[in-house]
Amino acid sequence: MDAMSSEEYASQSKLMQEFTNVPSIESAWLFKSNNEDRSTAMFSISQPDLLANNKRKYILHSHIVTHGTMPLECHWSPFPIEMTRVSAVVPSPSGSKLLVVRNREKGSRTRLQIVNQSHVEKEIHVDQSIHGPLYTDEWFQGISWNHEETFIAYITEQPPQPKPAFNDAGYRKEISSEEDCNSWRGQEDWEEDWGETYSRKGRPSLFVLDIASGEVRAARGVAKSMSVGQVVWAPPSSSGHQKLLVFVGWLEHNGFQGTARKLGIKYCSNRACSLYAIHSPFEEPNADNASVSESVSASVAINLTPGMGSALFPRFSKDGKLLVFLSSKRAVDTGAHNATDSLHRINWPSDWKAEQQLSVADVVPVVMCPQDGCFPGLYCSSMLSDPWLSDHCTMVLTSTWRSTEVILSIDVLSGEVTRISPQDSDYSWSTLAISGNNVLSVSSSPIDPPQIRYGCQASSTEDHDGRCAWVWDEVTSPLTAASDKVKALLSDHKLSILRIPVPDPSDELSDGGRLPFEAIFVSCEDSSQKPTVLILHGGPHSTSVSSYSKSSAFLASLGFNLLIVNYRGTLGYGEEALQSLPGKVGSQDVQDCLAALDHVIKEGLVDASKVAVVGISHGGFLTTHLIGQASERFAVAAARNPVCNLSLMVGTTDIPDWCYAVACGTEVRRLASESPSLDHLRIFHQKSPIAHISKVKAPLLMLLGGADLRVPMSNGLQYARTLRERGGEVKTIMFPEDTHEIDIPRSDFESFLNMGVWFKKYLKES
Repeated sequence: MDAMSSEEYASQSKLMQEFTNVPSIESAWLFKSNNEDRSTAMFSISQPDLLANNKRKYILHSHIVTHGTMPLECHWSPFPIEMTRVSAVVPSPSGSKLLVVRNREKGSRTRLQIVNQSHVEKEIHVDQSIHGPLYTDEWFQGISWNHEETFIAYITEQPPQPKPAFNDAGYRKEISSEEDCNSWRGQEDWEEDWGETYSRKGRPSLFVLDIASGEVRAARGVAKSMSVGQVVWAPPSSSGHQKLLVFVGWLEHNGFQGTARKLGIKYCSNRACSLYAIHSPFEEPNADNASVSESVSASVAINLTPGMGSALFPRFSKDGKLLVFLSSKRAVDTGAHNATDSLHRINWPSDWKAEQQLSVADVVPVVMCPQDGCFPGLYCSSMLSDPWLSDHCTMVLTSTWRSTEVILSIDVLSGEVTRISPQDSDYSWSTLAISGNNVLSVSSSPIDPPQIRYGCQASSTEDHDGRCAWVWDEVTSPLTAASDKVKALLSDHKLSILRIPVPDPSDELSDGGRLPFEAIFVSCEDSSQKPTVLILHGGPHSTSVSSYSKSSAFLASLGFNLLIVNYRGTLGYGEEALQSLPGKVGSQDVQDCLAALDHVIKEGLVDASKVAVVGISHGGFLTTHLIGQASERFAVAAARNPVCNLSLMVGTTDIPDWCYAVACGTEVRRLASESPSLDHLRIFHQKSPIAHISKVKAPLLMLLGGADLRVPMSNGLQYARTLRERGGEVKTIMFPEDTHEIDIPRSDFESFLNMGVWFKKYLKES
């Protein structure tokens, strides 16, 4: 490293630390008090710990007081409380108890603590012979208290199968949990897992804890081929005896030609699933009174949504009369790994019997081609555990709306969808928690850290449609205060969302595919004289919304303009626009990115000679395509775990079906195979960046995760080695323990630090 680079590293690492020190809000809960004007908010926050290379987790409380039209008052606890080795915290429905989960580490037992308002009421240790660690991710996670707060249902990994044992005499027939110095454990049969971030996790299963006795039981009647997630308790039956659980079930037969393979599920809503109901394992059927069918149904999971193809995030209304869920049926039907969602409702009987067929009603259908400025459809990657307002029929969701995230209220009886976050805001809004008719949320922009907001309907104010308008009060908070240095560096930046016309639309395009797409433009003062970084999201059926990102804010603070492109195929623009991309990657999406760049150059907003490009995954695919197809337009590039060669990736990734869908179109799924034909391999290569590598001129920084199962490091290494072979300038940094996101704290820090130094060096030279 030369002296100049060393000085740049020192300067930028200090600046990067300023961004790293700001904590992030992971989740929040609202608790009402006896006083209607008062409520308590509990926040779960995290902060990277670079020395330990993990994330610190804290709990922080605030008392929120409202006085009619007077300003909101917030009283924060003086210090946050660190939750050491805590995997999850889940309050009970009444808010009087708290479940604290500590997943086992290095052979220790999983610990489940029941905490009341003064002390630990109960602690249960669960041995790994009963089950593995609890799932606390956003997909399989389901930790649910029953209404009476006597049982907790959760999702956890089944215990490992016993391994064969050997000693100097050969195979030991007796099963022993103990190992001694004269024996060893062999290997069991290899099992499929759920791919990226789920390495060695392939059997998510349902267990129930009886709090009083401390006993843990596995649910009965769930097929071994089914993975379970997102469990909730059904409301108590009218008789008070029936205890039912509703969960999402995924069958493992989702490989090519219906074979038994678990294709990667992270970021992939196109995996077929259904809602199932099953009796609690602590509920024994009454043999004297139960019919044969009732006795059988007590031990068998019943499919509640046959024929739906997809059913996710089941939520019962507060009065127990409605079961509402999201569906990603369009993704399942088309093969696009994400698509436009729909919302559905089941009228739940007060004393449901297994033989009773339940009808599913549509609440919010898929939007194909939205009118200008109108609701573009549902795009929800998660849902609050309690998303309901006090009327029992209105739920509140966070959804993507073009280049922003917005808060929607949905009347699940009428299907009416209302945007309740401000209509005139280019900021992104996200819901944290709901209590009664009050909504706790955050709003942010790429250059403005999240600001907590407290929303309620103002009966004296109406919106333009004649409905009661929502008022959002700012909550003064110590959580997201950026340093004075960061504020000063970002103060001269401006945010705008640009509409980009489709370049030369063909006659074959659908109406939705012809609609303008968007780019988020973060501009410096005198932007036309400053370098610009073109930022491209992955997916391709993902999105970049106008919310705060430490990495983007860091790049902006270095004096770069940011042009963040939501090319066609992005979520949030209607289903037709999304479905216009499969089969056209490497051409349509590349042209959209160049059209966005042409737009800001034509408007005199940026300097065409000082442009960098960066992307992750499919964004890296576009990055390496652009420096090959438009080699004269980019001074420097960086790619994080990029797709560089589809013909190599198809045999190594956890989602080979994705390669077929993006390169060949969704209709080719019936011909897809683990062993691609020569014709398909030829198409994969032609659509890949490596086909244009001979034209690359820009210096390339390659950032790779050694544990990436989605786009294995072989893709990036092959491209980097080929580029070096041809005399190109390339720097490769490997993060051995990182997965696709490269988000372990030190790796995340080093990724963007190296990117900042790399861009500064070559944009200065240009």
